[in-house]
Amino acid sequence: MITNLFGNLLRRPEAGALIGLIGVLVFFVIVGGIEFLYPASIGSWVSRAASLGIIAIPVGLLMIAGELDISIGATITSGALITALVSGYFDQPIVVGMVAALVFGALVGLLNGYLVLRTGVPSFIVTLGTLFAVSGLLLGATVVITGTTSIALQAPQFAKTMFGGFFGAGFQVLVVWWIGITAAFVFFVHLSRYGNWIFAIGGDSVSARNAGIPTGRITILLFVLSSVCASFVGMSQAILFQSVQATPQLTLIFNTIIAVVVGGVLLTGGFGSVIGIFLGTITFAVVTQGIYYTDFDQTWSNMVIGILLLGAVLMNNTFRQLALSAATRKKGA
Repeated sequence: MITNLFGNLLRRPEAGALIGLIGVLVFFVIVGGIEFLYPASIGSWVSRAASLGIIAIPVGLLMIAGELDISIGATITSGALITALVSGYFDQPIVVGMVAALVFGALVGLLNGYLVLRTGVPSFIVTLGTLFAVSGLLLGATVVITGTTSIALQAPQFAKTMFGGFFGAGFQVLVVWWIGITAAFVFFVHLSRYGNWIFAIGGDSVSARNAGIPTGRITILLFVLSSVCASFVGMSQAILFQSVQATPQLTLIFNTIIAVVVGGVLLTGGFGSVIGIFLGTITFAVVTQGIYYTDFDQTWSNMVIGILLLGAVLMNNTFRQLALSAATRKKGA
């Protein structure tokens, strides 16, 4: 019975992500010292995980559904720029700038979903196109309107408290938003029929459509959620840093995909979980922040980060394959 319970736990998409997280935590405590688990240190890597995690969950759901959105590198910038442009340069109420940023994000998501469905072109290519198109539009419009590529923003105190503030031992308020958004997505994916639809689309979209699942509407919804969440993070960063540059955050694209894969989502679709993505995001943040608590030469930091993340992914995949193999043998017995 215990063996069966253990096997069932390992078959969970988040099992490998949890094991990987524990592994990297132990590694950095041993190599970097117990200071890595001090409240201020935890605040550092949890805050980094929050901004990435808000974006990673909807991107991960898209990957579960067999799609990919790399335009997030531009929509996070659009969220920051539009907020700063409307409420900073044009001196409109901060709420107007925030709403404008989220609406623009939703429009980008609608465009991505519509183009993917209507053209049949792979979502990677479609969102690559919107990445560069939106980036160029933002840069050009910013220069034409303001004459510069940088915009300052002085947000009111309530906005700073809600979106750009800190609490406790250096935790960004985005951590609270991240936990709330994660809880909402857990309900949406694992406790409602929409989650089953997403997994069905990722497993076989044609069969899902033939079964009566509204594959088109679900796909567009996921693209909208991805873009809106990216815009939300960009908006929050503008309020936090009070200055915005009109440059796309290309590194964010790869960081998000890495966090999602570390969280147990398959690139081929049809497998993954919200909790797994949540844990994968923390793992990525621990690795990228933990390197600064060690004595490693910083010139080698990217190599060390790459090795640790690859190890976490391989560990995740290995445990999943072992669990699935055990289940297959049991059925054949």
